[in-house]
Amino acid sequence: MPATVASLRLSFKHVLFPTDFSVASEVALPYALAIAKTYGAKLYLTHAVTPEVPLTIPLEPIPRDLDPLWNQARERLTEFLDATPVRDVVREGVLEQGDLWCVLQDVIERHSVDLIVLGSHGRHGLKKLVLGSSAEQIFRQASCPVMTIGPQAAGHAHRQAAFQRIIFASDFSPGSRNALPYALSLAEENQAHLIVAHFIPLVPPQHQEETRQRAVQQLRRLIPEDAENWCHVDYKVSFEFPAEGILSMATTEDADLIVMGVHSKSARTASHLPWAIAYEVVCHAKCPVLTVRG
Repeated sequence: MPATVASLRLSFKHVLFPTDFSVASEVALPYALAIAKTYGAKLYLTHAVTPEVPLTIPLEPIPRDLDPLWNQARERLTEFLDATPVRDVVREGVLEQGDLWCVLQDVIERHSVDLIVLGSHGRHGLKKLVLGSSAEQIFRQASCPVMTIGPQAAGHAHRQAAFQRIIFASDFSPGSRNALPYALSLAEENQAHLIVAHFIPLVPPQHQEETRQRAVQQLRRLIPEDAENWCHVDYKVSFEFPAEGILSMATTEDADLIVMGVHSKSARTASHLPWAIAYEVVCHAKCPVLTVRG
């Protein structure tokens, strides 16, 4: 396979930032602002006012101007748009009433959004990882790439959006190939240390070295020959299950960003690989995770 052609700089033009005015949104905002500034993108700061549960006796809907929830949200969004950090970018506030995902889907289609930056509250139970229903729906259904700042990344918000150490996790799938240009572009923009990684579980020790060498050669063929001119590239192969391996490597390498591809097969297998891997990484990573659909 020939090396990837180096037309590396992606053109983010329209970035969607959903906000519920929570701490999680606050933590994610610097990443959205940094990307908007770097790429000269327009930032759509979007809030959805959830309709109240309908009464048993049907009544006429409250006019928006008289709806206290709508007025409160409008005031908060106006304050948000006028805040000092946000003034430095081209921005537009979007306030709509309805289900969050329906509102966001409409914004994505109307404004040709090419990236979502998402902050998540999140928690995890005994067996099921939970981002929160809204964040999970965006993460799984958005047609464009999603950068998620998960619950574990919130404690490292002081790092802001300096993507100096980027891990690109590849499984050589179409989804992974779709994610590669984003890893390369962000590495070029930030003159970053790019770690190109592949994870292989359950390889007997006697076969690991040969397997490692073959995998490293595959990884090298993914990267443009001149990549070393604008970033430092390392190739790593680890004999671990992917989710655990990615998270461990991100900690060891002190990563600022993880980039990975995802692709869904059918509803029946939606909970299987690689969505389950991406979901676990997003929930536990101490840095943002950029997922790109295949």
